[in-house]
Amino acid sequence: MQIHEIKRKNTNKKSVQIGRGGKRGKTSGRGMKGQTARSGHKDRPVLRDQIKKLPKRRGHGKNRARTVNDSRVVYKAISLGRIDAIYSAGETVSSATLVEKGLAKKIYGKMPKVKIVSTGGITKKVSFQKVAFTNNAKAIAEKAGCTITL
Repeated sequence: MQIHEIKRKNTNKKSVQIGRGGKRGKTSGRGMKGQTARSGHKDRPVLRDQIKKLPKRRGHGKNRARTVNDSRVVYKAISLGRIDAIYSAGETVSSATLVEKGLAKKIYGKMPKVKIVSTGGITKKVSFQKVAFTNNAKAIAEKAGCTITL
């Protein structure tokens, strides 16, 4: 083997030529005219300073106080059918026992807010403590003889 016969293990990656027809023609992804369309462009220092002064508040809308609602309670929906399948008669259904049985997860180390929905049905008499209900689910649970304490 001689020095001119040596080949690289990884060949150099050739950058895609743009502006020569094909999928990246005409403006070649640079938009229309202006400073950023020119070759060797850099933002003018004055422009750079103005951009740095803008607040980093993207995605919050015009008035963050109105667009982001921190006080909104997000419930984890759990069906009566799943409770009927996992719990036995006489047991207590609360957010703590739901976390223990793997039906819900803690959110940032806190117990989740749980809402019982009427999907499926319930046949066992269980007691519900400090969980929210949909109107239909509450009627089904009371009809089955479940006790509900808020």
